[in-house]
Amino acid sequence: MGRDPYRRYNRRMRRSWRNQNAYPMPYPVPYQPYGSLVAAAAARWLYRHRSALMPFVIALVTLILAAIIHAHHGLWWIPVAVVTLVVTAILRMPQDLLRRHPADRRIAAVMTRMWLACRIDRATERAYATVVIAVTGGWLSAAIGIGPAKPVLLTGLALTGITGIPWWAHRRRRGKVKMERIIDSWPDIAEDIGLPGSHIASAVVDMWGWTARLVLRKGTTATDAIARIPAIESGLSLPPGSARVLPDAARADCAVLRVIETDPHAQPIAWPGPVNTSITQPAELGLFEDGRPVRVSLLRRHSLVGGATGSGKSGIVNVILAILAACEDVVIWGVDLKGGMELQPWAGCLGRLATTPDEAIALFQDAIAELNQRAAGLAAQGKRVWEPSRHNPALVIVVDEYAELPAEAKEYADSVARRGRAPAVTLLAATQHPTQDAMGNNAVRSQMDVRVCLRVKERRDVDLILGQGSFASGWHAHAITKPGIFLISAPEHPRPERALGYLIDDGQVTRHVSTHARGRPTLDRDGPGGGPAAPRPPQTPEPPPGGPGASPRPETALWDALVDAGPGGVAVAKLLALTGMTRPTLYRHLRGHVQAGRAVQVQRGYWRAERPVDGPPGDGQPGDSQPPPSGDAG
Repeated sequence: MGRDPYRRYNRRMRRSWRNQNAYPMPYPVPYQPYGSLVAAAAARWLYRHRSALMPFVIALVTLILAAIIHAHHGLWWIPVAVVTLVVTAILRMPQDLLRRHPADRRIAAVMTRMWLACRIDRATERAYATVVIAVTGGWLSAAIGIGPAKPVLLTGLALTGITGIPWWAHRRRRGKVKMERIIDSWPDIAEDIGLPGSHIASAVVDMWGWTARLVLRKGTTATDAIARIPAIESGLSLPPGSARVLPDAARADCAVLRVIETDPHAQPIAWPGPVNTSITQPAELGLFEDGRPVRVSLLRRHSLVGGATGSGKSGIVNVILAILAACEDVVIWGVDLKGGMELQPWAGCLGRLATTPDEAIALFQDAIAELNQRAAGLAAQGKRVWEPSRHNPALVIVVDEYAELPAEAKEYADSVARRGRAPAVTLLAATQHPTQDAMGNNAVRSQMDVRVCLRVKERRDVDLILGQGSFASGWHAHAITKPGIFLISAPEHPRPERALGYLIDDGQVTRHVSTHARGRPTLDRDGPGGGPAAPRPPQTPEPPPGGPGASPRPETALWDALVDAGPGGVAVAKLLALTGMTRPTLYRHLRGHVQAGRAVQVQRGYWRAERPVDGPPGDGQPGDSQPPPSGDAG
């Protein structure tokens, strides 16, 4: 059948009526009979609700067939009954039984394709089809044999209408009818929402809503469709916030439209318990709106969790801590400058917990020393990456509210972010507002491979957490209204899909810690008993632990390099390489030595020790000094 030649004209007329705030009304002319109008309206109503009326159509057709066949072929009730029994047996035949025998696997494959073609691939749907065929075939065979006008059969035919109740209530049928109407009306909707020329190529209905693949007009991209999300919700008469538009990875002129009719995240989802035993396994943080689990690898990746107050950051951090605590090849250090309020319940599984600025600085200094030691070991062995094991665990530093770190700790964290991937020394930072100032004006934010964005207050915060240009690409975290719902950006998850994080209550945390606190892997730099290490002022660092073969602390390495420098001094570039310090930190320590009279700048960019004998005997380090504020000394 060809397309209606007046279709475009009718559409243009309807738009003109709407623009004039008027709508056409049917008004019969004197020479047009009312019977034809009623018949046309009735036919249109029957066609529109043809799916819902299907049980009545089947009953009526069965009654007519029974009357005709009974009048001319009364003995046909026997083959009808046999066919009914055979079809019923085939429908209820267990396919698992067939697959046990090699010869019957082909039959099972044919049956599977037939069920898919008939759209009864689910066991419950096949059971319903079996009941309908058995009841209809049984009634038809009886009516052919004794006549359909018998009161008993007429009563039975009326009662068979009960079998239509599951048909009317079936979600897939109602969803299919709704999608057919949307597809038919999409050209008009596309004109209204500002996406003219687009059409729906395919659609899938699930228990939460439906998903459609839009083919856009040439020259239109998914970015244009994302910008029209409010118009799409209006055109489809949807509640605000129920439509999602995702880019299509295969074609630039296509987009995926996801409509949520029943919120799958209306209720919290309890954490199912530990599954991972190694950090090499992906961590499951929650569930997407279509029920898929949110799995992401944390090995050799820095992570950022951002969101407004009350958005659920602590819940996501708790899920990650619970997963890491069950792993046997990872050591967890924590920094919580709110007095340990957030991370103290996990203290039994933490190698160290810093709750003051001095402890935080000391913790990151030891992390740099551990990183340098691992890097030297990898270089000596000719390896490029650190493979975690129980005896050589990975190190994850969890920082609650990164913005509260002191400046020196942020500089150490920047060094970890830049160099910690290969040695498996990584950061997990949680913050409310990851601005450049809050992150320390360094490269920490740009090094975050895994980014979890919960509810934010302003649109610009989306780009701060997920990266520049994320909001324009559809990452609309500002539209999230419930705590615990997040968007995740990671190599495994390049599209902006909403997910709900698992919920761990305090009782689960206590039980989980008591189960996994014993037998945790440790590092030489862990605090005694797995608790917080005693704070060590950075101005008077202790000798490096682990014996003569261990990597020296940055301050010790700096002083040794200054002492060993000849009259021409040692270059700043070499000092940076030997100590692992950032440039501002290095110059701050050099200025402290200069003010104490222990070091001198030979020329621009070259330094040496002035009086190395001032250091305490036997420790290879300078005496106590108070470093001045950060700045450039040369």
